[in-house]
Amino acid sequence: MSILSGIGKVKLDGQKGLTKDKPILPIEAPDVVYIPLVIGMATDFDVHVKEGDHVCIGTKLATRQSMYVPIYSSVSGTVKGIERRMHASKRLQEHIVIENDHKNERVKALDIQNPDSMTQEEVFNAIKELGLVGLGGSGFPTYIKYSNPQNIETILINGVECEPFLTSDHLAMKRDIKALFDGVHFLIKAADAKNAIIAIKEHKPDLMELLVEEAKNYDNIEPREVPDRYPMGWERVVVETVFKKEYDKLPAEIGVIVNNSSTAIALSKGIRNGEPITHRVVTFSGNGLKNPQNVEVAIGTPVNYIVDKIGGYVDDLCDGFLLGGGPMMGKSVANDSFVIYCHNNAITVMKKENIKPLPCLKCGECTLHCPAHLQPVRIMQAEKAANVELIEKLDITRCVECGMCTYICPSKIEVTDMVTKAKRRYQLAQRRKG
Repeated sequence: MSILSGIGKVKLDGQKGLTKDKPILPIEAPDVVYIPLVIGMATDFDVHVKEGDHVCIGTKLATRQSMYVPIYSSVSGTVKGIERRMHASKRLQEHIVIENDHKNERVKALDIQNPDSMTQEEVFNAIKELGLVGLGGSGFPTYIKYSNPQNIETILINGVECEPFLTSDHLAMKRDIKALFDGVHFLIKAADAKNAIIAIKEHKPDLMELLVEEAKNYDNIEPREVPDRYPMGWERVVVETVFKKEYDKLPAEIGVIVNNSSTAIALSKGIRNGEPITHRVVTFSGNGLKNPQNVEVAIGTPVNYIVDKIGGYVDDLCDGFLLGGGPMMGKSVANDSFVIYCHNNAITVMKKENIKPLPCLKCGECTLHCPAHLQPVRIMQAEKAANVELIEKLDITRCVECGMCTYICPSKIEVTDMVTKAKRRYQLAQRRKG
């Protein structure tokens, strides 16, 4: 059965008007930043600095061991050591602590003399050394996708940004339109591909106009609109929508590599200016904030510092939910002391609602709307019974935790939470076997 055969995609109330027409607000880095030694779920890092070392913006601080990914300093100043503190993963994680001297001294991560003459291998090496990862939220090392490209026809740039509230990619593309196309050009070269498509949601005439105009300078990059339906930004859905094809494990199977729009922008800035990922454009939105805003901040800046700079919470008691990410796929975090990390594109703050769930109606809506055509209610029941064998049979690994089953549930049951717990239970069981 087709992975996309369910009703799947639905129109959500995006609430994007809260931030999409506001300019990106740059926020000065605080006196101390905390650089997480975490990318995705990986925490295996070799640290290259020690207490007392002076660093600049762009100094290499650490390198991931299992998949080579360097992490760079976002401020200039003095290394104060390593501290365990709360992370958006809801775990205590190690962070490199840097006291900011506010001098903004910079060093280049790369110094490429002739960017327009780079070979395919040189672009690949730049992607790797810049520490590029999936900036749409995954944190997956970008160079892995380009390590052995075979028969790649098209680079698909995912600028769909389908979650409610999120507008960071939208604003970044508008501001850095030339860097977007330039980065896409380098990605085409890295894969030896023939062309690229930049996918955005329909009904964004301001952005589409800029894309169409800039595309006139390239004969192999095309902007394309896709329907405004959630979860259109999920890689499988956007690939199927654009190419009318499906794949088993990776888009490369049908000749496609997918990258986030902000990743392409970061590649251009890295190759042209030697800038690694030291800052992020992040959407701060939701009905729990007085002044929702897109901000540009240094990696390692605490969330509470940023919230204070943009006007604070609507309620001084902050009685609500704070999510690292958007409202559908973001993870709730107990407090606001965690910091912005390299692949963090949103912080969502929602006021608390006292909703009492009803018993499951057995209506099947969650199954009908699951874009991966899973059976969320059966998975939830298997989780309640701690039945790992049944969880595996229900193909839990295909769940992308999109939140659709909770959103669509008429009984207001937190189905996604239970499915996520089932997924973690299965993963833990697999590790024990291994």
